[in-house]
Amino acid sequence: MAKARAFVKRLKAVKNIKKITRTMELIATARFKKAMDRATEAAAYTKKIAEIVSDLSNAQLEGFTHPLLKTPEKVEKSVLLVLTSNRGLCGGYNSNVLRHVVARLREVDQTSEQIELDVCGKRGINFLKFQGRKADHSYTNFEDKPRFDEVEELANRYINAFVSGEIQRLDVAYMKFQSVSRQYAVLETLLPLGQLDSKAPSSEPVDYEFLPSPQDILDELVPAAFKARLFKCFLDAAVSEQIARRVAMKGATENASEMIGLLSKQYNRARQSQITSELSEIIGGAAALE
Repeated sequence: MAKARAFVKRLKAVKNIKKITRTMELIATARFKKAMDRATEAAAYTKKIAEIVSDLSNAQLEGFTHPLLKTPEKVEKSVLLVLTSNRGLCGGYNSNVLRHVVARLREVDQTSEQIELDVCGKRGINFLKFQGRKADHSYTNFEDKPRFDEVEELANRYINAFVSGEIQRLDVAYMKFQSVSRQYAVLETLLPLGQLDSKAPSSEPVDYEFLPSPQDILDELVPAAFKARLFKCFLDAAVSEQIARRVAMKGATENASEMIGLLSKQYNRARQSQITSELSEIIGGAAALE
């Protein structure tokens, strides 16, 4: 009887786990849809403003310069921004991003370049602490709904540091969202901005007219392009995290269902064995009384 009771306890525990993973799967699905809508809406704007900046930077306008488009002759100090999650149970989401971070840190260790670590998410903070790396700035306020004003504060700090010459490069390690079925970890260089925009030029050259002047307009447009691109990184990371968590919880729920079926069969066999044993004892006792 004790063996059958053990199976009952295990079945109860697995069923409770299945309820939790199923609930987490549904929550991740709801959050994923909202995050994907935000990421999709921002994608068109980010792409178009990047194309405009790329066209203008390649047009070689007379007298037009902007510090964010200039490639420094030497990189003495750079910033690595890492976007991870605050919570786990999302499969290989964090490990894939942190793999790029480790590779970048090893690359820097072999040079005289200084690097500043800005880490978003408790998982990334704890991982780097375990690796013996101290984050210069850490953030845990970016969840599945990153706000533009919060990201803009970071963007303004990076812009000021780059323009003043304090840093010469900004890299972002995050999970890039391409579609519902495809997300992949990347390490992208966002500053200088010219390296990013050269990937997305428009197909045909465009002749622009500027009022009041190219410099006045583009002094506003270039920082706006950088802020939009940085915000898109946060949106991609948010939607990718929810997709990874939904997939992980769906797999856990399916595994729990399989385990419940297996434990049910084992419980039935144990119960049948006990019943057979009890019947044998009853028949044996009745025969002894005759």
